[in-house]
Amino acid sequence: MSSRFVAGMSVEEVLTVCARVNHENIAATLDSLGESVTTEAEAQKSADIYHQLLDAIEARKLNANVSVKLSQIGMDFDPALTERIAGEMVAHAHRVHSFVRIDMEGSPYTEATIAMTERLAKQYPGAVGTVLQAYLYRTATDTERLLQQGIRIRLCKGAYKEGPDIAFPAKADVDANYVNLMKRVATYSNPQTHTGVFCGIATHDEVIVNHMRHFVSKQKIDQRAFEFQMLYGVRRDLQRRLAAEGYGVRVYIPFGPEWYPYFMRRLAERPANAIFLLKNFFKN
Repeated sequence: MSSRFVAGMSVEEVLTVCARVNHENIAATLDSLGESVTTEAEAQKSADIYHQLLDAIEARKLNANVSVKLSQIGMDFDPALTERIAGEMVAHAHRVHSFVRIDMEGSPYTEATIAMTERLAKQYPGAVGTVLQAYLYRTATDTERLLQQGIRIRLCKGAYKEGPDIAFPAKADVDANYVNLMKRVATYSNPQTHTGVFCGIATHDEVIVNHMRHFVSKQKIDQRAFEFQMLYGVRRDLQRRLAAEGYGVRVYIPFGPEWYPYFMRRLAERPANAIFLLKNFFKN
């Protein structure tokens, strides 16, 4: 079952999978699994893998970028170290014309993640972005905050367990907020430059995907102004169909020996995650 959703243990294995995905006209984001390291050596080891990925993506001319969690590079014990490591990673991506997505974790990390992304984006415009989660009440404000700075957003619903004091408890409310934010990022135009911000619409919900398809058609929004993003192994049929229709599609491809503890933590924290994976295991 793990091989359906995880692209092996090594850098070489994930690069092979990435090339296969690219052959289907689908882009990729490579995600070395792991989080909550406790030493500088572990943080640097995680970073080294990402530098290998960035070099390999350039050398092999892959249509791919990378995604990293801040707790994976020391955020829990040394934020200054984390910012240095993340800065080196983004600088590397900038040199090779690539991109680093600073992934979002649970709500204790939200503000720090956004603020660090803002600081790095000022140094390396276009080389870094982050993730916003539609189930948080604050996300509408955060969306405006990042769009106005031209920072790319990956918009998702949210996979961490959060309380009703900070997050919408009802799925219908999360979906409604997601749709509103999705439309906003697709139609945003900088008042000075009249340019948009290329963002990722990260969902496997076909109702929302179709809503977006109809919306951009009605509003005459260029399909290249955004991309749909999904997880490796999830709704492969929908990924291929959207790519065939001319939409940009990107899959997040996780890999690495940390896959088991990572998935076990996510599944234990939010049982709905397990149900989601099981449902998709039996889909094409």
